[in-house]
Amino acid sequence: MAEILLFHHAQGLTPGVCAFADDLRATGHIVHTPDLFDGRTFQSIDEGLAYISEIGFDDMRERGVSVADELPPELVYAGFSFGVLPAQKLAQTRPGARGALLFHSCLPISGEWAFGPWPDGVAVQIHGKENDPIFVGEGDIDAAREIVEKVEDAELFLYPGDQHYFADSSLPSYDANATALLTIRVLEFLDRV
Repeated sequence: MAEILLFHHAQGLTPGVCAFADDLRATGHIVHTPDLFDGRTFQSIDEGLAYISEIGFDDMRERGVSVADELPPELVYAGFSFGVLPAQKLAQTRPGARGALLFHSCLPISGEWAFGPWPDGVAVQIHGKENDPIFVGEGDIDAAREIVEKVEDAELFLYPGDQHYFADSSLPSYDANATALLTIRVLEFLDRV
């Protein structure tokens, strides 16, 4: 059994993010799903990003990071797209991390925007669509490939298609087949970390 801190994407803590967390809970894992938007959800990625911009990306990321202060250090950090920001920062900087699950996004581990090198002993899985204009077009796939190249226990899984939030069952972008495979891979990961 793993304890997971799962951060939502830019459209908020949607029913689909909650359903994904419930699927993990049904297999015996503890999953925390903080609502960084205080109950707000948005109809589009652009609307959600506009809200995040109002608050400030750094402030919003740190809001997520501070949630971990109330939890034990031996966590798996997970995030959907925008949620990767606090998840990846915690996985890379908070001592005791057991792993990271990065869905639809990935940040570089070198360069100006990096949190530093990936810590030894922290496993990571990265999941994205092979033609997602955000994951591929904005360079997240390159960051993911860098992690796989440099980190001992790192996996990148690409799925056919171009939808960004493909694992959120409450959105039109949902891909049931890809999500089923993603979930199998995530559960295998959680069983070994």
